Amino acid sequence: MSAPLAERLRPKSFDDYIGQEELLGKNGSLKKLLNQKIVPSMIFWGPPGVGKTTLAGLIAKEVDRPFFTLSAINSGVKDVREVIQKAENQGIFAQGKTPILFIDEIHRFSKSQQDSLLGAVEKGTINLIGATTENPSFEVISALLSRCQVYVLKAMDKEALDILIDRALEQDKWLKSKKLVLKERQALLRYSGGDARKLLNTLELVAGNIAEGEPITNETVEQLLRSRPSMYDKNGEQHYDIISALIKSIRGSDPNAAVYWLARMIEGGEDPSFIARRLLISASEDVGMANPNALLLANTTFDAVKKIGWPESRIILSQCTVYLATSSKSNASYEAIGKAQALIKETGDLPVPLHIRNAPTKLMKELGYGADYKYSHAHEGNFADQEYLPKEVSSTTLYNPGNNPKESGIRQWLQKLWPKYKY
Repeated sequence: MSAPLAERLRPKSFDDYIGQEELLGKNGSLKKLLNQKIVPSMIFWGPPGVGKTTLAGLIAKEVDRPFFTLSAINSGVKDVREVIQKAENQGIFAQGKTPILFIDEIHRFSKSQQDSLLGAVEKGTINLIGATTENPSFEVISALLSRCQVYVLKAMDKEALDILIDRALEQDKWLKSKKLVLKERQALLRYSGGDARKLLNTLELVAGNIAEGEPITNETVEQLLRSRPSMYDKNGEQHYDIISALIKSIRGSDPNAAVYWLARMIEGGEDPSFIARRLLISASEDVGMANPNALLLANTTFDAVKKIGWPESRIILSQCTVYLATSSKSNASYEAIGKAQALIKETGDLPVPLHIRNAPTKLMKELGYGADYKYSHAHEGNFADQEYLPKEVSSTTLYNPGNNPKESGIRQWLQKLWPKYKY
């Protein structure tokens, strides 16, 4: 038993691959392309342990392409150029088998390193597959991102993790030799956090620390994991758990807990830009219109930590964290855009009402574009009573300030202007 359990159980074909049904199911967007042997350059974005690396290898096997792999942690421009040169020397592209270059943790590549990929991707010398746990909008240069299709991989759900546990117990020789009795599995699932690799590593750890035939219970798992001091892993493992704890503490208006989780990340060597970026999102999602200045402060924090760096950035991050945690909260704007997007998916691309369309030409004016539009500033209180939504969804309420005292004035003002809506 030399390789870890997660490696021993790595899928050898798509039939063995678990999860990501939206991409790889019968009607999955990526599956349809692969059925036609089409492999665009793409970025896999998702949390650790969801199968990004495995998927890249299976794609190369499925479409019968040469497969090169690099890790952004220990590779540079020289390594990228060597792979590209090797592909060109072998004449692979001329044979109609464009090689696939897989770069793990591509977000760790600098701008110049990412630039070195552009020419080969543009010409089709290689098909790039990059894997990242970070938002590619922030971590991948726009020129490269525009040449790649981004696929979002989701954390494994309970059903997928259950299948994975059963498969491990049935197929792995070492686990079978231990004659494990899995009496309870809730703790295993909970500690995994949707990370298949973490789940299998935990199962292997537990199996190696109990007597043969001893039942595995939730208490067994919890006691073993508590007895092993865990280090913050900024590349995965606790990365998402602790940032989640920070954001939820801010949302729950607990500055003490929020600063504690912030300190955990700082002590673990987390990238200050990552923390600042999540605070910026929280300022809009959780504080929102209850205190619009929160977004301004969070944006200033994001800029400041880029200029200052460690260790002084911790002071700025702490100030922003405390400010957000002690601010009044409203997710009305966050919910409004969610409702609006759901409405659009349900109703499709409804036409813009004629009276609020732009009419730059004579023909458009003759067709009624802009006719009967009421210029708000020409009316009392800078308000004209007219409909701005498409007729099919008129009088739909998307923004609802709720009962937050900071937004009560907004609610009263909206109710006065548009009495047909319910706020």
